[in-house]
Amino acid sequence: MAGQNYVMSKIGSLGPVVFVVAEGAIRTIDEFNRSSSTRWAQHDIIGHKPKKEYLGPGVDSVTFSVRFAAAFGLNPRKELDRLTELDRAGKALPLIIGRKGIGVGLWVITSLSQDWNVLDNMGNIVDAQATITLEEYVK
Repeated sequence: MAGQNYVMSKIGSLGPVVFVVAEGAIRTIDEFNRSSSTRWAQHDIIGHKPKKEYLGPGVDSVTFSVRFAAAFGLNPRKELDRLTELDRAGKALPLIIGRKGIGVGLWVITSLSQDWNVLDNMGNIVDAQATITLEEYVK
């Protein structure tokens, strides 16, 4: 209704893509997984076990899924196209969850997969899910 204020709950964002629960649009993330690693060199020693040398931290990676459903006020095809454009642009983007940046800087999309779960009789996507994998971008 006109004049009413609806509560919007901003979960986070990946650059220009905002994860939100609001009247008329629900774009949430699921199955969020973050992994980190360290870098080690191995020095072979004749007649002995190899020795390890710590080189430093590796880059973190994040994988999560986003569901787009027409029933939640979104156009799944437009949402998927926007993610594809971001992927192909090759730009480093900030990742924010719960008003806090994740990692020490920016992130790049290293993988994007789409599941077109439901199509209508005209070939329009009614329900879809994207799985996004990011890696930290270090200058």
